[in-house]
Amino acid sequence: MARIVVSELMSLDGVTEAPGGEPGFRHTNWVGKRHEAGMIEYKFQEVLDHEALLIGRVTYESFAGAWPTYKGPFADRMNGMAKYVVSSTLKNPTWNNTTVLQGGPIAAIRKLKWEMKGDILVGGSRRLVNALKQHDLVDEYRLMVFPVILGSGAQLFDRTEDATDLKLVDTRSFDSGAVVLTYHVERAS
Repeated sequence: MARIVVSELMSLDGVTEAPGGEPGFRHTNWVGKRHEAGMIEYKFQEVLDHEALLIGRVTYESFAGAWPTYKGPFADRMNGMAKYVVSSTLKNPTWNNTTVLQGGPIAAIRKLKWEMKGDILVGGSRRLVNALKQHDLVDEYRLMVFPVILGSGAQLFDRTEDATDLKLVDTRSFDSGAVVLTYHVERAS
C-alpha cells in the first residue's frame, strides 16, 4: 500500500497561495524570490522518491502550463511521472501521463493508495489536502516554511474542530532561512 505525502511551500503564517508567480495574489512569487539551489535539489529528490503525483485541477493547470516548457532532469521526471488529478471539470488532460480520477474522489484515492506500490506525492492543491486530511488519508506532511510573514492569502489548513496529532521525524534547513519540517501522522493503534 502506498503512503500519501503532502509537500507544501508555506509562509511562516501558513499561507500557501501563489508561491511560484500565479496571477491574482498581491504577494505572488514569494517563494521564487527566496529559492536556492539546495531547495531545488531537495524538491527534485522528492519527486524521484515518489511513484506518482496527486493534485487538484487548479494545481494541475498551473503545473501543466509550466513543466512541459522546462528542460532538464527535473522537468523530465515531472513530465514523465504518473499524475492523478481530482476534478469534476477537467475532461481531456494534455500533460503526459495524466489520469483524471473517476467516480467519487475519496473512494478513487483510497483505491489508488491501495493499488500503488510507491508513495504518492501531493503538492499545492489546498482543497484536496484538506479533503485528504478530513478522511485520514495523509500519512506524512513535509512543510517547507519560508522566512516571510505574508499577512494575507489562502492558508493551507481549513479551520476544523478535529485535531490531527503529528510526530516530527525530520528537519532540514537551507541557507535562505527556510526549513523543511517533516511530520508523520500519529494514529491510534
